Amino acid sequence: MEQIKKYFGNLNERQLEQFAMLDALYHDWNAKINVISRKDIDNLYEHHVLHSLGIAEVIRFKPGTAVMDLGTGGGFPGIPLAIMFPETTFHLVDSTKKKILVCDEVVKALGLTNVTSRWCRAEEEKGKFDFVVSRAVMPLADLVKICRKNIAKEQHNALPNGLICLKGGELEHETYPMKNSVDITPLSDYFSEEYFETKKVVYLPL
Repeated sequence: MEQIKKYFGNLNERQLEQFAMLDALYHDWNAKINVISRKDIDNLYEHHVLHSLGIAEVIRFKPGTAVMDLGTGGGFPGIPLAIMFPETTFHLVDSTKKKILVCDEVVKALGLTNVTSRWCRAEEEKGKFDFVVSRAVMPLADLVKICRKNIAKEQHNALPNGLICLKGGELEHETYPMKNSVDITPLSDYFSEEYFETKKVVYLPL
């Protein structure tokens, strides 16, 4: 929790309370349904919550923005972003039923009213959104193929609608075909922890 307060000092009491609840909720659910690797659950805030909030360093979603979290897993980056942006709606999509179950239970316990979810393959989701966010390991070109159909035409934000994903490591090869339009932000520009040295936010307008 201290890391969240360190980088996001303007959170209200409700948001702080919701972020604080994540620890017990994920420890409890992870013991039943493994959505975070067992050895990583103790790094929940740094490796999962703060990592998800890296997107908030690149864009502050305006009220009324609609976001789809593609391949949400246990709810990352969608659930931390939904706490951060209560006036933005988040739709969590995953092809694994038990992961969506965990998301639904966490959302309910947090009292988040700006989150919906769907158990389906991303190809089946036909809804329109301003942005698609993802922390998936899928190559960027494959993500674009799947989610291009989901990007709404009408613009509301400082950045044009598109795909925002969290990635790590060497991205030059993967992003080369779209190098003229892709924007890569190293999270080490914002977060001083060693974990973020290789982590990046990749934004591609669609």
